Amino acid sequence: MKLEGTVIAAHGRHYLVELGDGQTLPCFPRGKKSDVACGDRVSVLRSSESQGVIDAVMPRQTLLYRSNEFRQKLIAANVTQIIIVVATEPSYSEELVTRCLVAAESQDISALIVLNKCDLADRLAPADNALKALARLGYPILHLSARCSVEDLRPHLAGHTSVLVGQSGMGKSTLVNALIPLANARTREISEALDSGKHTTTHATLYRLDNNAALIDSPGLQEFGLHHLSLSELEHGFREFRPFLGQCRFRNCRHDREPGCAILEAVDAEQIDKNRFATFRALSRESRPL
Repeated sequence: MKLEGTVIAAHGRHYLVELGDGQTLPCFPRGKKSDVACGDRVSVLRSSESQGVIDAVMPRQTLLYRSNEFRQKLIAANVTQIIIVVATEPSYSEELVTRCLVAAESQDISALIVLNKCDLADRLAPADNALKALARLGYPILHLSARCSVEDLRPHLAGHTSVLVGQSGMGKSTLVNALIPLANARTREISEALDSGKHTTTHATLYRLDNNAALIDSPGLQEFGLHHLSLSELEHGFREFRPFLGQCRFRNCRHDREPGCAILEAVDAEQIDKNRFATFRALSRESRPL
């Protein structure tokens, strides 16, 4: 008999599926290739009382993933909000934040930027200043300290399936533990179920919260390749580009050195942030052919 459930943990080819009755079942995919993500709705066949096989993945609303020329890494499925965690220290990568935002835009996923460790007052101004270009574009930025003001985040989670992303050291795990007191115990339980033998965030994990909300914690990121996006998809991923798209002299303009490029003119007129444009150029060199 087929069962249906939600993948609440993903570690390599090991998955933990939450069934409709609230019970969990460790599962493996069919075959050698695995395209299952935390947050996926799946149908499952029991192979024993304590194990199952993922028979099919149901249609997704969204899929957040990163890729390079050779492989892709699934992060989370069916999320409605991406929460990008940065901190006053250590310093964070502005380019990585932009790449996460472009990935969210490509899937029509809402984005929230959390500036953590705001209790370090002497480090706040430079970190906040680096986010001003994103604030001007309308991206919401929440200032907090995971150790003393995490409840400020909770209203932003209501009604969403959110995924936390960010570099290691930004305080994601502290945020999760403050929001979900039993998160550490849950991580150990999942590690044992998946036989991963690790209690750190080496796999994505979904937690249920009040207010019809769910939160997926993902491993720390050091890179976010978007090789799977075409140049057109990249253009639309930069929301400040949109008023100028279609206005270039050449229809196949790559916004590099072409004469009459509306995007380059907007950069020169300071209507587009130069750092954001530099990230676009880096991404366009990586993008898949049209």
